[in-house]
Amino acid sequence: MALPSRYEGLDEKIPGSLGDLRGPAEGVVPLPPHLVWSGMTEFDLAEPMIRMSMYRIVITTGCRTDYETYLNAGHLRGDWALLRRGLGPAYRHAWEKKLPLWREAAV
Repeated sequence: MALPSRYEGLDEKIPGSLGDLRGPAEGVVPLPPHLVWSGMTEFDLAEPMIRMSMYRIVITTGCRTDYETYLNAGHLRGDWALLRRGLGPAYRHAWEKKLPLWREAAV
């Protein structure tokens, strides 16, 4: 029996609006073990590359509640053009399909 794809249900996990993303805009954010279990576990949002690393982790390993808790709409919108390059095509397409504003900003 094959395991389900890690991309199964991805569209349903993505919030329907940027307004749903209420994560912190500043400070050091510790991620819980279900998102990051080794390596760096705290992320300084003032450092763009560190912040994008955290966002990549949350997007690829999290669920809708994690997106709403840890992702900040302003940072995500501002970082998307670069951040999208570090995501796999399935994640990139799913997020841009659900929130087409980003597709326009990333071009």
